[in-house]
Amino acid sequence: MMFGFSLAYFLVILDTTVLTIALPDLRASLGGSLAGQQWAVNAYTVAFAASLLIGGAVADRYGAARIFKAGVAAFGVISLLSAAAPHLGVLIGLRALLGVAGALCTGGSLGLLGQLFPDPAARARATGLWAAITGSALAAGPLLGGLLVDLYGWRAVFLLNPPIALISLLAMRRVHSPRGRRLIDWRVQALACVFLALVAEALIDASTVAGVLAPAALAALVLTERRSHAPALPGGLLAATWPELLAGTVANFAFAGALFVLTLLLQDTRHLTPLAAGLAFLPLTLPMTVNPLLTGRLVARYGPRPPILGGLALLATGLTGVALTDALAPWLVVMGFGLSFVLPALMAGMVNSAPPGTAGTAGGVLNAFRQLGATLGVAVMGVIGQPLTAAAVLTALTCACYAVNARRARSIVLQ
Repeated sequence: MMFGFSLAYFLVILDTTVLTIALPDLRASLGGSLAGQQWAVNAYTVAFAASLLIGGAVADRYGAARIFKAGVAAFGVISLLSAAAPHLGVLIGLRALLGVAGALCTGGSLGLLGQLFPDPAARARATGLWAAITGSALAAGPLLGGLLVDLYGWRAVFLLNPPIALISLLAMRRVHSPRGRRLIDWRVQALACVFLALVAEALIDASTVAGVLAPAALAALVLTERRSHAPALPGGLLAATWPELLAGTVANFAFAGALFVLTLLLQDTRHLTPLAAGLAFLPLTLPMTVNPLLTGRLVARYGPRPPILGGLALLATGLTGVALTDALAPWLVVMGFGLSFVLPALMAGMVNSAPPGTAGTAGGVLNAFRQLGATLGVAVMGVIGQPLTAAAVLTALTCACYAVNARRARSIVLQ
């Protein structure tokens, strides 16, 4: 069973990275500006981030297994359509739909973690295994993407998804979940989607209209959320876990932004082939396939705080090394170990802290913040000077902030 829902999340994470390595071939095939290429990546992450809250909520309301299977099936079908996209605008729209399907997969899989592993320590270890399986998608994304692009072009990267989705559905066919009592306020969810889309548009295209409308959408979201009978962001959860949410946002900001910047550097400046560029990222992504197992054990024994602090420090160190030297490999290894400490520890802590029946919601909140960070990373680091140095400084400041405030904010601990 765990193989089935881990495999589906493998798909979701794979699609956050697999297209990045194909951007030069995509540009040659469909054309478009740098902003269009960024939207080909960000349409997925924006829709994914905006839908994660509702993905967790509907999983808690209608049953984690049911929502999970619906998301996986949709992911496979939309991937086939993406492979046949005739121009960039259609591909961007389909990537957004893939993001929604990915959010349903994620909300369902997090709900299943809470359902299948009720003991907190066992759940922490299972989360480590889940992160190791899905972390392999980060390693496979650039490598498989580069190989497929070299052999068949960018369309081939989407043809990976349907067979994996089918295997996942077959593995989970006998898993069922009861319906819950969680209520959903659709107005809040719609406003969250609008706000995130406007922020991304303002950053990527420097749109003045979007920049003006985004604060208005945020104000409407806050007012509606306060009056809602079923808030999407439970106030108590945010108050207790904002240091963890900040850490997840910055970690994904640094990772996604660095991946975008380094892809363009390796292919446009150093003139590497897509496959060679994918191989160059293995020192970053391979640690994320094995180290989460250790992280799960550490969280089960000591709680999430030590791995999060150590991981942020390693991530900041690796970013600094990449920014200041031409020898990428050793510093990418440091970044990979940092991410593989931070991300599983954050997920285990959030899921373990969730009240009964709300594991999908808690995980959705964390993943929404993480994907917002990824979207901002691609948008911001693609246009500012010295992006890797800026990301290193931001990560170091976040590490210090977390060290000071995590306990004060009632840091998540295993009960």
